[in-house]
Amino acid sequence: MDPVSQLASAGTFRALKEPLAFLRALELLFAIFAFATCGGYSGGLRLSVDCVNKTESNLSIDIAFAYPFRLHQVTFEVPTCEGKERQKLALIGDSSSSAEFFVTVAVFAFLYSLAATVVYIFFQNKYRENNRGPLIDFIVTVVFSFLWLVGSSAWAKGLSDVKVATDPKEVLQLMSACKQPSNKCMAVHSPVMSSLNTSVVFGFLNFILWAGNIWFVFKETCWHSSGQRYLSDPMEKHSSSYNQGGYNQESYGSSSEYNQQASLGPSSDEFGQQPSGPTSFTNQI
Repeated sequence: MDPVSQLASAGTFRALKEPLAFLRALELLFAIFAFATCGGYSGGLRLSVDCVNKTESNLSIDIAFAYPFRLHQVTFEVPTCEGKERQKLALIGDSSSSAEFFVTVAVFAFLYSLAATVVYIFFQNKYRENNRGPLIDFIVTVVFSFLWLVGSSAWAKGLSDVKVATDPKEVLQLMSACKQPSNKCMAVHSPVMSSLNTSVVFGFLNFILWAGNIWFVFKETCWHSSGQRYLSDPMEKHSSSYNQGGYNQESYGSSSEYNQQASLGPSSDEFGQQPSGPTSFTNQI
């Protein structure tokens, strides 16, 4: 039997059924989708400028851009419709900081999720031997939750700037030839942003996963166990004092009955001796 089958038969992968390891596996998968849809993007748009003099027209102006979206470095040439002169333009904006931060968070989240999943599956006993492993895991989970929120929000704003900068209507306004009514300028096709929109969605889904996993990681730490003991101690004290009070009440009840019987004992004897007096008197008569 191969090692993988032995591990599977021994129940090593049973840890994936627990919420802690299962959410880590989902984080691993969603991190791949996040940086793949953003970091692997490349798109473009096509414009056409139809001058009055058809020989000066250019009906296929291709403008390509890609990650990390340094749009101000994307240059292209367009006709001016004034002879052979060409106009060199560049797109407006730079969203590289937000895009690179988002991809960096996704890559490091993928690496940590992979390492944590391996530890949960193969080294779960060592992970729970002391509190250092769960504490480190808890702190890292909180940090990545915050980074995913910040990175996804920043990239959502950066993506909106990219959409505005690559809008064919905005690009056409940069051309001097398109400011003349006699020339016809139009967009042949616009850039497709579906994968970038998907990256933002996966970014916020990663935030939800990491934030939700904070509770399951916290349950493995000493803070949760100490809190449970702190809550259980007052309950035990309350129950013990209640039982002690019941015992004292029962003992008090038994002692009171005993004293009552003791006090009634002599009176009953005296009552029983009262007829003996007249009977003896009669006998004497």
